[in-house]
Amino acid sequence: MLSQEFMRNALLAGTFVALACGVSGWFVVLRGQVFAGDALSHVAFPGALAAAAAGVDQRLGLVLATVIVGAGIGVLGRATLSGRGGGVALAADDTAIGIAFTFILGLGLFFLTRFGLSSGGASGIQAAHTLFGSIFGLGAGEARLAAAVALVVTVATVAISRPLLFASVTPEVAGARGVPTRLLGIGFLVLLGVVAAEATQAVGALLLLGLLAAPAAAAHRIARSPVVGIALAGAFALVSVWGGLVLAYAVPSLPPSSAVVAIAATIYYGSVLLV
Repeated sequence: MLSQEFMRNALLAGTFVALACGVSGWFVVLRGQVFAGDALSHVAFPGALAAAAAGVDQRLGLVLATVIVGAGIGVLGRATLSGRGGGVALAADDTAIGIAFTFILGLGLFFLTRFGLSSGGASGIQAAHTLFGSIFGLGAGEARLAAAVALVVTVATVAISRPLLFASVTPEVAGARGVPTRLLGIGFLVLLGVVAAEATQAVGALLLLGLLAAPAAAAHRIARSPVVGIALAGAFALVSVWGGLVLAYAVPSLPPSSAVVAIAATIYYGSVLLV
């Protein structure tokens, strides 16, 4: 298996994307921003199609679209109850997210329809890759870039994890202590946007939420401390990606995205039965 270049590329990109999803996902679940994460995953669809329509690298469209929308969701943030301790955290209004969500999907359909015929079906292929992922199709350069970006995002999330945890659980106290809670919330959603853009290449926009939320939710159920929880979330995401890639290699008719998300969901439901 490891003698195949496409498999080595998939494992390289998938490893670091999984770590980024696990670490970021732990905070997504803690802050009650799963819907925001779902919205960001679907933003990748019109972003990639718009880039393809403009004749530029799809990754540019993915990153720009998810980062801009992530920052916008952070700016629209309001105080809502979330977290284990019942603290008040900054989260975007679900109505605003839902409206933006459907509008962006409408843009994606526009780009797909507008440029589908003129590109000889290229937009349709691009849409399929964006929606369902194409991790086995990554080249060596693309895999290295995805791994590097995911590693930077993981390190950045870990670097702000302490004040972000404080701001997520008890934002009023954190604000009184001088912690920039709103800025942290916006910055985290920007990082989450980058994670969504990179992970879309691995599991696709439609299935990204499974890799982002399922391992993290399982870690929340099992772990009793933030450090252990974050580590478990990353480990569960790694198991999901590695196991999914190996399973998809062994069963060629099985899409790797489906295998990855199936294992992630199994881990979550296993944690439900255990705890």
